[in-house]
Amino acid sequence: MFKKLPAYAPADGLLLDLADQMRDPRKPGTDPSTVDQFDNPCVPAGFTFLGQFIDHDMTRDTTPLTQQQADPKGLVNYDTPRFDLGSVYGRGPALDKQLYEPDGKRLRLVKNANDVWDLPRDSAFNAFLGDPRNDENHIIAQLQIAFISLHNTLIAEGSSFADAQRLTRWRFQWCIVNDYLPRIVGTETLGRLLKPTKQGLALAGTLYKPKNPNRPMMPLEYAVAAFRFGHTMIRPEYEMHDGSIVPIFGTEGQDLRGSCLMRADVEADWNYFFEIPGMEPPDDRNMSRLMDAKLSIPLFTLPTTVVPDDSGPGAIPRIGSLAARNLLRGKRLGVPAGQDVATAMGAKVVMSNKDLGLTGSGWGNKAPLWYYVLKEAEVLEKGLHLGEVGGRIVAEVILGVLFADKSSYVNAGPSWRPGPGDWRMGNLLQKAGVI
Repeated sequence: MFKKLPAYAPADGLLLDLADQMRDPRKPGTDPSTVDQFDNPCVPAGFTFLGQFIDHDMTRDTTPLTQQQADPKGLVNYDTPRFDLGSVYGRGPALDKQLYEPDGKRLRLVKNANDVWDLPRDSAFNAFLGDPRNDENHIIAQLQIAFISLHNTLIAEGSSFADAQRLTRWRFQWCIVNDYLPRIVGTETLGRLLKPTKQGLALAGTLYKPKNPNRPMMPLEYAVAAFRFGHTMIRPEYEMHDGSIVPIFGTEGQDLRGSCLMRADVEADWNYFFEIPGMEPPDDRNMSRLMDAKLSIPLFTLPTTVVPDDSGPGAIPRIGSLAARNLLRGKRLGVPAGQDVATAMGAKVVMSNKDLGLTGSGWGNKAPLWYYVLKEAEVLEKGLHLGEVGGRIVAEVILGVLFADKSSYVNAGPSWRPGPGDWRMGNLLQKAGVI
C-alpha cells in the first residue's frame, strides 16, 4: 500500500520482549456475565469471528514464509478476491459435489454422532469445505453452517440456485458494510469513505487502488498488520449457550478447537454473540475484548494443533505466542513502521513512541505497524474501535475489494435491500433459521 516506505526491522529480541508485555492480566475462566474493564460494550463477540470469516473469504496465502521473505511483494492470493462465500460454495455443484445434496441445489449439513447439526466430514473428521480454515474453531464453523442454512432457506422458498447464491452473498456483503465495518472502524471513518449517490454508494478511498480489480493484491499493511487487530478481541472463553462456558483453548476435545465433531456443549445460541431483533438479550452475552495492545492469556500458549512448526531456512521457529508470531512475521515481510504509515497517510495524529509506551533507543523512535494500530485504538479511541490509521487501512481494503467486484450488491444491485428497517447480522441469522 505504501511501496516507497522502508521496511521496519528492529531486533528480534526487542520484538519478543514487547510480545511478553502484551499479555492480558485477566485470568481465564471468568464467567462472561462478569463485566470487567476488558469488555467492549459496543461490539458483541460474534463480530470477532465474523471478522475471521470475512478475512478467510477475501484472501488466502499458501506461500511458504521463506518464499515470502525472498519476494514479499509476490504474495499470492489463492482465494477469489471477492466476497463471494467461496468457503460455502467452493467451485460449485459440478466440481465440488461433496459440498452439495444430490439435487445440486442445496448445500449439505448433517446430524452427527453427537446428535448435533454439523458440517459433513470424512472419517478423520475433516470437514468438507471450500476453505478448511472455516473449521478452525467451533464458532466460525457454526457461522459457516448459518450461511449454508441461509442458502438452503432461500432454495426452500422457491429460489433457483443462482438466485439463492446471489442473495446469500449480497446479504453477507450488506452486513459487512452496514454492521461489521461501522463497529470496527467507527462511523466517522466509514462516513468519509462511503458517499451516498442517486444510484447507491460511491467509494472515496485513496489508499488502496488495485491495478487489476480482477486479481487485486492484498497489501502487507492490511494482511500482516492492520487486520490482525482481531486477535486482541478474542476472549479466553465463551458462553456458548446458557450455562455452557467453554475455553477457546484448553484440554483438546473440551475446548473450542475445530476439526472435530461438533458437540452439544459448543452449540451456539447466537443471542449470546449478536443482537437478535425482537429477543431480550441474555444478561451474560459474550462481548469482545477491547481493541488494545493486550491479548488474552491462552493466545500466548497456542497448542501445537493450532500452530505447527514452520519449516525451511529462515522460517519462524515454533513459538506459541500469537503476539510474538505477529511481530516477527511483520518484520520478516518488510512491513513499514507505524509512524511512517501514519505520516504517509496524512493522519491527523501521528503517535510518538512515548505515546505508545515504548522506551529504549533500539526502537529508533518507531514502532511495528501492528502494535501501532492496537495502541492507536487503545489510546485515541478507548479501545472501542480502530483509530484513523488502522481503520482506514481495514476499511479501504475491504471496501476496495467489494467495489471492484461488478457482481457485488453495491454495483449490480445498488438500490437493493435485504429487508425492511435496520437489517443486520441478527436478521441474517433469523432468516437462516438458526436462532
